[in-house]
This record gives sequence, C-alpha cells and structure tokens, in this order.
Amino acid sequence: MDGNYLLAAKALHIIFVVAWFAGLFYTPRLFIYQTEAADGLEPARKVLTDQFKIMTRRLWYIISWPACILSTAFAVWMLVLYPGYLQAPWMHLKLGLVALLLLYHISLQVIFKKLQRDEYPMTATQLRLYNEVATLLLFAIVFTVVFKNTSGWYYGVGGILALGVVLSIAVRLYKRYRTGS
Repeated sequence: MDGNYLLAAKALHIIFVVAWFAGLFYTPRLFIYQTEAADGLEPARKVLTDQFKIMTRRLWYIISWPACILSTAFAVWMLVLYPGYLQAPWMHLKLGLVALLLLYHISLQVIFKKLQRDEYPMTATQLRLYNEVATLLLFAIVFTVVFKNTSGWYYGVGGILALGVVLSIAVRLYKRYRTGS
C-alpha cells in the first residue's frame, strides 16, 4: 500500500513541478513586457502596464505560489514515505538545486512587488537573461534525477554550462535584432 502512496506522491509532485515551472517561465516574460511598456507613451503605457500587473498578479498568486507550495509538500510526503532517498548523494545535489530554485522564486517575488509599485529594478535585457535561471535549474535538476550517478552529473553540468552560454548569446543576438544594431 505504501508503494501506491509513494507513486501518487511522485505523480502529484511532478504535476505541480510542471505547473510551478510554467509560472517561473512566464512570470519573468510578463515582467519584461511591463518594463518595455513603461518606456512607451501615454495612454498606452498606463493601459499596458496596468494589464501586465493584473496578468502577473493572477499568474503569480493563482498558479506559481500554489504550485511551488504543493510541489514542495508532495516532495516532503515522498521523503516521509521513503526516507531512503535522503541517503542518496544525487538527492543531496537535487535538494541543493531546489534550494537555489526556491531562492530564485523568492527573488521573483521581490521583483514582482517592485513592479506592482511601478519600480523597475532591472532593464528588459537584464530580465531576459535572468529569465533563463529557471531553465538552467530545470536542466540541472532533471539531469541529476535521471542520471543519479557521478558520471551523469559531469555530462549534466557540462550541458548546463553549454546551455547557459547558448542562452546568453541568444539573448544578446535577440537584443541586437530588436534594436537593429
């Protein structure tokens, strides 16, 4: 019977992780759009920034935060049902990466609060780069869980670093394309 509970906890954990990452991927995009809209002319500036604030608030509080909490709750449930996971070195790495993901989530909360007050702590380009943190953490966590051994981590870390370089170059190229320089 415990095996079924473990599988149910794992399935629910994965479902809420997917929802959480949907929020982590889309929320910074809305931050970018709001930041760009703030540089526009009235009356479009006010209309667009107000709309992006509403969209972000709904996404953040209806999807992102609940998914974060529920994915964490189901992860804890899994660890209670199968504490042996805590003996595995790969789990230590995964939990460290999840801690970084939670810090990233909290940092988005800080940015969210500032943008809700029409304070713009980052440029659109900085937000585009910052948006890729979730992607890098997702890759790192998935590779850690799938490979579960040291040699797999080497490939995973190498792949993550390569992905980071590619994403950074892509953001810069996109900026050049948008500005025409």
